[in-house]
Amino acid sequence: MKKAIFVVFFLFSSFSYIYSQTVIAKYAGEFLAIGVGGRALAMGSAQVAVANDVTAGYWNPAGLAMLNYPQVALMHEEHFGSLVNYNYAGVAIPYGKDMSFGLTIIRSSIDGIPDTRNALYDANGDGVLNINTDRLDNSKITEFNNTDWAFYLTFAKKQQDNFYWGANVKIIRRNIAEFNATGIGFDVGAIYIPTENFFLGANIQDVTTTLVAWSTGTNELISPTLKIGAAYALSIFSGKLMPALDFDIRFENRKTASTFAVGPVSFDVHSGFEYKFKNIFAIRAGYNEVKEFTLGAGIFLPKLQLDYSYARSSQSNVESLPASHRISLIITLEQQKYVREGM
Repeated sequence: MKKAIFVVFFLFSSFSYIYSQTVIAKYAGEFLAIGVGGRALAMGSAQVAVANDVTAGYWNPAGLAMLNYPQVALMHEEHFGSLVNYNYAGVAIPYGKDMSFGLTIIRSSIDGIPDTRNALYDANGDGVLNINTDRLDNSKITEFNNTDWAFYLTFAKKQQDNFYWGANVKIIRRNIAEFNATGIGFDVGAIYIPTENFFLGANIQDVTTTLVAWSTGTNELISPTLKIGAAYALSIFSGKLMPALDFDIRFENRKTASTFAVGPVSFDVHSGFEYKFKNIFAIRAGYNEVKEFTLGAGIFLPKLQLDYSYARSSQSNVESLPASHRISLIITLEQQKYVREGM
């Protein structure tokens, strides 16, 4: 009975939220923050200054200008066990001597959610939930899905040998039961390499504030997030060791929901490293903003890169959620006929 009451309360709260004619700002874009690519997620999502492959279309559009060959990426994730199905696909194509174009597609879905809106048996008909007399009619419980889509269209340009910039146009589509929402937003990013092997990056996500409009009249606002990061590549043991550190700066008054905060401004920290042995394999580890330890590895084959990451909550004062497993691959069309012009 307690579980049934909880389900009723959860669904009532969810649908009351959707029906309300207000503008919701805090946490509106959380599904976009999960991330893409086994390499990145194994490094604690510290990627703003690191991403230089097809996944840069998500992490920092400027990094896409570093590509010399077309790439295709795919990823499947069982987030929190099998609770959330999360899938990613990306394509990036170099154009001319200094430009690149990309497409990123993300789908996040929770399937088979019980819908009890029409299943409550109200014994006395007072419209008030009474835990002693009211119950659920199991024959009237149905199911619905909560599915989110995001499409990133990316342009990137190499402005100078040590400076790259890029921008995204981002289209969002959300569905929960019979309700849906659409939004459009913009990201701008840059990567600067002041000295050899030292990388600085910045990405302003939802730079103009992204409006997500629901079919019920409710509007969500995704506030801008400033992501800044640094990385340095060290030659060691016949390979490359790259530590990386990122900060996510938000203005949503998240307070204790962030790593630390100063007034309404919150800061979340991502840290990680990658050790890459020649062009054979890589090992990675990190710690992300939701207090997860991350581990992973990568294998490099001709024209194919396979990456795996594992994430587990480090919080001991709450019941731990199941671990998250991510597997991704990147295919590089590394042939002379596809190489960037001028290479």
